[in-house]
Amino acid sequence: MQKDIREFIKDYKEENIELSANHANKFEALLQKEMQQTKPKKKNYKWLSIAASVVLLISLAIKFYPTERIEIKLTQPKEITLGNISPEFETIEKYYKNSINLEISQLELNDENKEIIDGYLLKIAELTKEYKSLTKELNTNGVNDSTIDALISNLQLRLQLLQRLKKQLKQLKNLKNTQNETQII
Repeated sequence: MQKDIREFIKDYKEENIELSANHANKFEALLQKEMQQTKPKKKNYKWLSIAASVVLLISLAIKFYPTERIEIKLTQPKEITLGNISPEFETIEKYYKNSINLEISQLELNDENKEIIDGYLLKIAELTKEYKSLTKELNTNGVNDSTIDALISNLQLRLQLLQRLKKQLKQLKNLKNTQNETQII
């Protein structure tokens, strides 16, 4: 069953309740007491920011404060080679070294020419050792014309030896081909 709220309100009569004279004062006191209890206290972090600033300043002072001992890093001077002297000498050195490597890579090693190739390679190894000693001399005595000429001559001699070896191997191969042809006939 539903009741109509309008009928319920018709019969309602308001009662006259009088408040005490100091009711407003009591209410304010209770309100103030409640407000003070619910108000959270702020923590003071000012000391923490001061401590962080001090730590930062100390760490910066340690990092950038000049020390009494000065460390000098001595770098090893670069080894002077023929290529380091000038761009022209670098070109000459690269040309001869590349030519020597090319000639060596084109050699065909087999049982018939092994002794000849080994003999030439031993001579080239001796010349390579001499080249290294001339480079050391260049570093100790400094740059001079005689050492530079000796280095270039060494490179030329190694290349000439390889070219002679190549000619000899070619002659040896031609000789064997002609011997094989004569045996066939």
